[in-house]
Amino acid sequence: MTVSPGMCSGGSLIFGRIGDWTWEAVSAACGMNVHAATTADGRPAYLSFYYYRVRGGRAVHPHGLAFGDELQVCSRVFQFGSQSALTLHRLAPAELDLPAEPLDPEEVYERPHPACLYAENFNRWIARSSPGSNQRLSEVTPPDFAYADLPRLPNDFSPRTPVGRAREAGTFYSEPPRGFTAAGPVHISEYTLDVIRDINGAGLVYFASYFSIFDTVLLRLWRSLGRSDEQFLRRKVINQRVGYFGNADPGAVFTISVNRWHSRTAPGLEIADMAMREATTNRLLAVTGIELEAAPVLPQNLI
Repeated sequence: MTVSPGMCSGGSLIFGRIGDWTWEAVSAACGMNVHAATTADGRPAYLSFYYYRVRGGRAVHPHGLAFGDELQVCSRVFQFGSQSALTLHRLAPAELDLPAEPLDPEEVYERPHPACLYAENFNRWIARSSPGSNQRLSEVTPPDFAYADLPRLPNDFSPRTPVGRAREAGTFYSEPPRGFTAAGPVHISEYTLDVIRDINGAGLVYFASYFSIFDTVLLRLWRSLGRSDEQFLRRKVINQRVGYFGNADPGAVFTISVNRWHSRTAPGLEIADMAMREATTNRLLAVTGIELEAAPVLPQNLI
């Protein structure tokens, strides 16, 4: 895989590309066309994103890719019930010597290679309950979703419990992270849904736009702290989790809260805990937890 302009930036392009690979992997593993899936009564069915986790490596991390970088990409789909699937991806430098075998969950969760980026996508099949509305999306099972022969993910690695807790608590951090200290008060910002950028071809809020929306609010906060846009572009995401709990209709306004912590022992290491709610109803739409290394300020002669 050669990194192209459509999959590298300081924003959400790589997350969108990995999500495309998830749909392609599920299509191949289940013998169906995920992009054209329907319910038993003929309504469009969508393999929506419920949980997305990405962990950056020393050599490959989300915002460190550049035009022409050569990668080897390995993906594997796991059975997760009749209405969902879980897909794991590994993005490694092309020159890295890795075994030619299916991606092992133990590598992803317990012994990740320090040079690689790993992504975990937990997807659920959904369909609209009311035509033209994104408010009440129901879980469905496309009749041609052949999942029975997929390998099973060991229960110890299942994200169901931590994602369920995050949905109930409105955060991935029900307690302050160990070794970190609160960095200022809660920051609140509003965001108006951008129908040009944030709505996909099915009329739903695009899954990768959740990353962009969170990043937009985080960038506003960084600017208020006196940090530069150039520093933001050079941030290194070590671990990011997104829980998707609702969609929205065009014209929606979101209220997004940000809690920040910084490490007591590692300079530049910080965590942003963010929650996105619909402003008019306070309905929880998504949460994210971002562990990142803030880029140092460059001398003016190097900018």
